[in-house]
Order: sequence, then C-alpha cells, then structure tokens
Amino acid sequence: MQSIATQLAETLAAPAAEAATLALRGLTYADRATLLPALLHAVSNSGCWVHERKSLSLTSVELRLEVQLRAIVELYSALIASGLELTRASHFDLTGHCMLRKYSPLPTEIGRVLQVRLEITFLEDSELFTLKPREASRA
Repeated sequence: MQSIATQLAETLAAPAAEAATLALRGLTYADRATLLPALLHAVSNSGCWVHERKSLSLTSVELRLEVQLRAIVELYSALIASGLELTRASHFDLTGHCMLRKYSPLPTEIGRVLQVRLEITFLEDSELFTLKPREASRA
C-alpha cells in the first residue's frame, strides 16, 4: 500500500485529461433490494454521476461513478451513511483523496473528475456464524 503523500503526488502529476480511477470495495449484511436504491439516491445527492450498474454475481454488484474531487467528502459520507462497510484499503484511498481536496496547491485541481469503481458484496447472516469460533461442548 502506498503512503498518502505518494498517492497524492501521483494524482497531481497525472495529466488533467486523464481521469484518476478509484477502486473501492464494500460489504454489507443489508438486503440488496433495500440498500441499492438508498445508496444510489445518496450517491446522486452527493454530486456523483452513476454511469453503470451491473451484477458481478448473485452476491456482488459493481457501480461505476464519476465525481469531482470537490465532492469526494460528500461521496465518502454518503457511502458510510448508507450502512456500507468499506474495506481498510477503501477507507485509506478515500481519506487520501479527501486530504488532496483540502490541501490541493491549485484551486483548479478540486474540479478534477475521478472515476470510481465501487464493488459491493452482499453477505448472508448465516455467513456470520461461520466466522465465529465454536464453543467447546460440555459433557
């Protein structure tokens, strides 16, 4: 994993015509029919454009979004508020972009458009029980 400073330097060094891509992953135990409409509504209200939505499997969905760097904090808060559990790497990447937004040396940089690929995995409650250690049976 890159340091935040390295990631910010690479993002600033990329040509403005080339949009940076942000790959995010999230997990949820929420019902797919409940979470997706709420998430899409929250993402749209945060200033993002939803370009594509596709099912990767019975338990995974991929969303392709675009967001201006100035709205990255709103996107981050919309993802968290929807109940989506982001991976550690996703939190790290979003935090880095939020810092880039705040400390960007050029005011024009915050108008940059970021491509976002969000993969959501829907977990079953039964999967939670397979992760818990079994208690020793008493005789």
